[in-house]
Amino acid sequence: MSAFIDPDIEQVQAAARIGVDAIELHTGRYCDAPTRDVRDEEHRRLVNAAKAATKLKLRCYAGHGIHYDNVGAIASILEVEELNIGHSIVARAIMVGMQAAVREMRDLAWQARRDAIASPG
Repeated sequence: MSAFIDPDIEQVQAAARIGVDAIELHTGRYCDAPTRDVRDEEHRRLVNAAKAATKLKLRCYAGHGIHYDNVGAIASILEVEELNIGHSIVARAIMVGMQAAVREMRDLAWQARRDAIASPG
């Protein structure tokens, strides 16, 4: 069982208390942030929630509003095991085809993950 929650420590803890195996962090506020300061704060919330989930032995996923320009920052959160991305890939596929659209997104996410592993912190 999983729960789709905001990146809030109290929600992560509540999910663990009710016995879910996994959480999906809502990335919408990060993705829609109107300013760099808000985006940075929302990214910190995502990082902290993902770390809390891992400490509580919950699998951690993320999704909602992720697109080609912001996937790297989410993919670089090493505690996030899976990204749930749909709309932006399908929209891109109209222009380049589904295979290329998926490959482009995968490559962006993997590069961000490799970079995060190479220089943690």
